[in-house]
Amino acid sequence: MAFTRARDLRGGRALWASYRTGSVRGTRLTRSTKAEVIVVGAGISGALMAQCLAEAGKRPLVVDKRREAILGSTAASTALMQFELDTPLLELRRLVGKRKADRTWQASRDAVNELRTRAHRLGINAALHTRPSLYLAGDVLDARGLRQEAAARQRTGLSSEYLDWRALRHHFEINREAALLSHGNAEANPVALAAGFLRRAIHDGARFHAPHEIVEMEAGRQGITLLGHDGIELHARHVVLCTGYEMAKIVPPGGNHTISTWAMATAPQPEMLWPQRALVWEASSPYLYLRTTADGRVICGGEDERFASATARDAKISAKARTLEKRLHVLFPRLDYKAAFAWSGSFGTGRHSLPTIGAIPGHPRCHVVMGYGGNGITFSMLGAQVTTAAIMGRKHPAAALFRFE
Repeated sequence: MAFTRARDLRGGRALWASYRTGSVRGTRLTRSTKAEVIVVGAGISGALMAQCLAEAGKRPLVVDKRREAILGSTAASTALMQFELDTPLLELRRLVGKRKADRTWQASRDAVNELRTRAHRLGINAALHTRPSLYLAGDVLDARGLRQEAAARQRTGLSSEYLDWRALRHHFEINREAALLSHGNAEANPVALAAGFLRRAIHDGARFHAPHEIVEMEAGRQGITLLGHDGIELHARHVVLCTGYEMAKIVPPGGNHTISTWAMATAPQPEMLWPQRALVWEASSPYLYLRTTADGRVICGGEDERFASATARDAKISAKARTLEKRLHVLFPRLDYKAAFAWSGSFGTGRHSLPTIGAIPGHPRCHVVMGYGGNGITFSMLGAQVTTAAIMGRKHPAAALFRFE
C-alpha cells in the first residue's frame, strides 16, 4: 500500500532539462537504520529542509521514492520567487483578518530574503538573480484596486508602488492601465537550486537514500517507524514530510486541492527583453506570468485549471502553449513569442493560496511542509525555517500562521 497519493506530476518537455545541473543520486538502503530526523521527499522542499537541519547539527536522513533527487514537481516549476501572494493583501485581510494577513505577507517577504541570502552564503549559484516584479491591472484588480492595494502594502512596510499607464509604458514598455512595482523578488533555475541545497546538506552530514519508497508509518512513545516497500525499517524521533503534491495519506487534506498548469519558454533573445527583466504577472483570472532566464529566454505560464488528471493535462499542452504564445505576443509584440519548450505540471493550492506547515494533528513529531500555491519555493524556505525551529525546541514567529486548523 502506498504511503503517498501517487501522481504523474509533469508532462511535456520542461526547459530545465536542457541545462547541465548534475544529478544528485542517492544510495540504496541495505538494512534498517535510524536517525534523529528523517525527511521524506527530495525536491526543493526536502532539499531546503535537509540543509537547514544539517546546518543546525541534526544530520538528517533524506529518502525519495524516485531514483534520484528533484524528479518530481520541482522540475516543472517556473521559479518566480516573490513575496507577493496569489491572494492580494486587501483580500486576505477580508478572509483571515488584518493582523494575520499582514504577518503572512511579511513572512513571505522575509522568506524570499532568507532564500537569497542563504544561497549566496553557501555559494549556490543556480542562475539566482534579484528582480523587481510588476503586477498588472486585470479583471481581479483594476487601476483603482491596485492603488488601494499599494497603499495597504506600504502601510505594512512592503516595498510596492503604484505606476499609472504613463509610467508603466515609459519605464517598462508595457501598454496596460496600471501596475504595482515591487522590489526584492528573485528568479532561479529550480533544479539547480534544489540540487545545490541538497548537495550542501550532504556535505554537512545529511544522508540521502534513493530509491526508497515509504509504504507505512507507525508513531509511538519511543519514536516513529517508517516501513519501506522492501521491508527495511527506518526509525526516527522526528519525521518531516516534504512529498509536495503527492500528499501523504495521513495528512488531512483541509482546503488543499490539485490544479493543472502549463508553461512555455522561447528561444534565447537577450537583446529583445524588457527593461530590468522584471517578473511580470497579472491581476487576472486566468492569470499570466512571465520571467526571463540567464540566457535570455522568456518563460510564460498560467492558464491554470482545477483538475488533477495527468492524461487530460498533458493532452492540452499544445493548445495551452498556443494560448500562452498569443498572450505573450499581445503584451510584448516585438518578442519572438514562439515556444521552444512547452510543459505541464500538477500543483497544489491551499486555502486562500497559503501553505500548510506544522505537526500533523495527532502526530506531534510528524511534521509536514506543504508549500502549496504560486509561491511554492518561497513557502518551502519558510517551511524549512519553521520546522527546523520546532525540531530544535524553539518557536518560529510564523509558525502559528500556517499550522493545521
